[in-house]
Amino acid sequence: MATNPSIITRDTDRIAEKTGNLYESVSIISKRARQISSKVKEELNNKLAEFASGVDNLEEVFENREQIEISKFYERMPKASSLAIDEFLEDGTYYAYRNTGDK
Repeated sequence: MATNPSIITRDTDRIAEKTGNLYESVSIISKRARQISSKVKEELNNKLAEFASGVDNLEEVFENREQIEISKFYERMPKASSLAIDEFLEDGTYYAYRNTGDK
């Protein structure tokens, strides 16, 4: 993940040139960001489910360092929107328009 997680200025003309319309490009990027976000969330929940226990002991909460490290790793990851923008600009996003022809 070479994406920089900090806020950077984006060239809107470069984003718009892929589709010819900035708003279409932003729509495509936002849909891809939602896909990435849900995939990462599912992945995190699966990893944290391994540590789930039926009983909450105060000792277990403080001693479970592996769970804390996994959570910190996911917190440090770049945001889904940053990943989606970079993927879109590098032509890594496939998109297609629905057939909108009238009968």
